Amino acid sequence: MTAIRVRDLAVHHGDRRLVGPLQFDTPAGTTWGLRGPSGAGKSTVLRALVGLLPPTLTVSGTAEVLGENVTNGAVDFPALRARATLLGQVPVVFPATILANAAFAIRHVMRGSRADLRARAEGALKEAGLWDEVANRLDVPAGQLSVGQKQRLCLARALALDPDLLLLDEPTSALDADATRHVEAALMSLRGRRTVLIVSHDRAQLDRLCDQVVTLA
Repeated sequence: MTAIRVRDLAVHHGDRRLVGPLQFDTPAGTTWGLRGPSGAGKSTVLRALVGLLPPTLTVSGTAEVLGENVTNGAVDFPALRARATLLGQVPVVFPATILANAAFAIRHVMRGSRADLRARAEGALKEAGLWDEVANRLDVPAGQLSVGQKQRLCLARALALDPDLLLLDEPTSALDADATRHVEAALMSLRGRRTVLIVSHDRAQLDRLCDQVVTLA
């Protein structure tokens, strides 16, 4: 199965082409990277794939994400974004507990008991490599976490949705070296189990994490 299929995808602002044209296929269960200098449009590509471009930008070519043609204007994007989840470069936590943050997204898409939601959130914290650091303080405010821990908490929030595809936009650009190692370890653990597309300007990082890398000029 192909999670992402892109053919001649380009993003335009009026008559000016900002990105592309691009062509690549991302097989399910693989980790791919988008590499390029600042301003090359890497983040723009991610947003085009899940319908988050501003109205001033238009798309040409075709892109299919999890079997949905996202360039024909007929996609239920909120539903798609629950399956193809985008994680930004700056971690955003809510003024609530660590556990509530981890469970925030699934409360809106999953029907189940409080115990079911908690189990799902705890499983996601383990998958994101954060569990050992927070297991005994799930009820403390998430704002007390370090920046690196907050980024892994955001990753856990996304993983709790059990998405078919993770889209990561410069996931370690705001982190120091130690926090970056923790996030990379969590992402390495997903290889072969999740389909992941990572945007980064860091060539060495993408070489460590990815099965294949697409370069934007």
